[in-house]
Amino acid sequence: MKLAKLLPALGASALLMTGTAAMADNHNHTEVGSLSCDVADGSGFVFGSSKDLTCTFNPVQEGAKEEVYTGHINKWGIDIGKTQNVEMSWLVLAPSEDIGDGALEGEYGGLSAEATLGVGIGANAMIGGSDDTIALQPISVSKSNGVNFAVGIGEIVLEKAGS
Repeated sequence: MKLAKLLPALGASALLMTGTAAMADNHNHTEVGSLSCDVADGSGFVFGSSKDLTCTFNPVQEGAKEEVYTGHINKWGIDIGKTQNVEMSWLVLAPSEDIGDGALEGEYGGLSAEATLGVGIGANAMIGGSDDTIALQPISVSKSNGVNFAVGIGEIVLEKAGS
């Protein structure tokens, strides 16, 4: 029964990952690192939600330092329920390996899908950042605890910590 409730999110997650990978290939993007975010506990409202983020960017470029970002994620669409202990991870794709300090700052938009019943899964494929040239491709589904169902448009706003 639980698996049947999670199948729509699994399908949406696969579609999101495929779509973002195709976008990155079409724009000659290269992997520049990974972004891992902890999402504040919260409740979804029928038409959306907003939750705070604390993220760590781990660049693949040799000698580049880890960067910490803060911000928030907004979702518009169906978002009903409550989640806690949410972690999201993405591959960070950019047109060049040398993206510079603070390059992930900015607004990102894309599709979002999540289903949680006890332990849940989800995916958020996003494009934005520095002149809309950064792509966040889910490398694993987000992990969460609670009871929640969300499908719609997502927006992430990131600011480098200490800026």
